[in-house]
Amino acid sequence: MTENPQQIHRGKPQAEKYEERLVRILSKDIEGKLNVYVGLTKIKGISWSMANAICKILNFDKKKKIGALSKEEIEKINEFVKKPNMPIFMFNRKFDIESGENKHLIGNDLELQKEFDIGRLKKIKSYRGLRHAVGLPVRGQRTKSHFRKNKRKSVGIKKKMKKE
Repeated sequence: MTENPQQIHRGKPQAEKYEERLVRILSKDIEGKLNVYVGLTKIKGISWSMANAICKILNFDKKKKIGALSKEEIEKINEFVKKPNMPIFMFNRKFDIESGENKHLIGNDLELQKEFDIGRLKKIKSYRGLRHAVGLPVRGQRTKSHFRKNKRKSVGIKKKMKKE
């Protein structure tokens, strides 16, 4: 009983298959099966509204799979996010303290800048800086009933040993 090779493979046609399983955009690996709109939000510093703006400005279909993007399209995304050409209200760092310019930070730069900001608040001994240093909530939350003081020393429930 010989079968035709075309009858054995009943999966998706070759045109619809994703070329790559992982795509690297802005030093972040993104699964190829995700849509462009969803996949861009996996990058730290890109929100849903920013991903939507990127798709609109660069004329990408939001439902297209990331694995199906060509290298030129990925390069387009990289260049655009590094120097975004969009309204200032979408940036995540407006009027930077050091340089005074509007920036949009992504990835490790965003985390590093956040650490510098917290360090500056601690150094000038502002109220927020002191709260960060002590490990208490910074934005006015109540601490009487809902704040865990010993969150780093959490104690789990011990299971009883079986007697045999």
